[in-house]
Amino acid sequence: MTASTATALTHVRVFDGERLREPGTVVIDGPLIGSDPSGARVVDCRGATLLPGLIDAHVHVRDAGTLDRLADHGVTTALDMGGWPPALLDSLRGLPGTTALLRAGAPAAAPGSVQSRMPHFPRSSLLAGPGDAPAFVAERAEQGVDYVKIIAEVPGTPGALSQETLEAVVRAARERGLRTVAHASAVAAFAAARRAGVDAVTHVPLDAELPAAEAELTAAEGRFVVPTLAMMEAVAEALGRLGLDYAHARAGVAALHAAGVPILAGTDANNAPGAPASVPHGPSLHHELALLVDAGLTPLDALRAATVLPARHFGLTDRGAVAPGLRADLVLVDGDPLADITATARVRAVWCGGVERRGL
Repeated sequence: MTASTATALTHVRVFDGERLREPGTVVIDGPLIGSDPSGARVVDCRGATLLPGLIDAHVHVRDAGTLDRLADHGVTTALDMGGWPPALLDSLRGLPGTTALLRAGAPAAAPGSVQSRMPHFPRSSLLAGPGDAPAFVAERAEQGVDYVKIIAEVPGTPGALSQETLEAVVRAARERGLRTVAHASAVAAFAAARRAGVDAVTHVPLDAELPAAEAELTAAEGRFVVPTLAMMEAVAEALGRLGLDYAHARAGVAALHAAGVPILAGTDANNAPGAPASVPHGPSLHHELALLVDAGLTPLDALRAATVLPARHFGLTDRGAVAPGLRADLVLVDGDPLADITATARVRAVWCGGVERRGL
């Protein structure tokens, strides 16, 4: 890895969020995208495609090596959706030349839930009722989280937060200006999270197809969804004997997309012992994009799901596009991902905040 110097990428096609522009020049000036190529090192990209750094909107990260694996595959921003202790995640934020990390901290869960049996899961994250919500959210805000994660299971089942508790967490988070993201992998859990007013649902149901009416309500209420099809596929393969079917998840994404719900790319990549399935950090985002296209998104939709849309919906105004003044989070790939989405995996070079991870 080399320190960033001014570099002019010439004869490069740029994905601008809507199309591939004709070959031109992009300047990397320190940590930002610049506009003046004077004196810069010139690199002829020979028609390769430059993408904004990819954003994985659902991961679990435990060490700096994981961030490096993400970066090497073009994932320059990762949204951790449940990790603890806070000091660990804080130590992984702001590291130069690698993937930038946002985090939720430990999620809100119910006593008796799967989370309650995880090693060292904080007791303060186990909510017995709506009265526990304000203290939980206050603790997350004190920790400086970027959003709040909630575990939504089928209401009324053992280990599930009540509808009233889900709603109380959302209210408390909204009062502090924090977005809420709800885990929901069953139809009834998805509906409960949507009714509670969460900003986003992560996962899509595996137990049955999401009804079109539920998708339409999700759109009408302004929610967005991070389906994590890579994880849904892996879970269905591992636990299909329990009646979980990947076809339901695929159909759910198709219904949500048809209804106009913003779809964001996320993988649930993790290497946690005891997880229902292991999804690798980095390569899985490229697989996720292919799965989204298979579920009915166009390659353009899929690219937006990993760049423009997560930046917009998570308030990351300094990234997600290729424009002067934004972070120089960039991925150079061979091929045209608008014609073939698998081209995103043909990574030639990556810059994280202007630091080049691969030599050109």
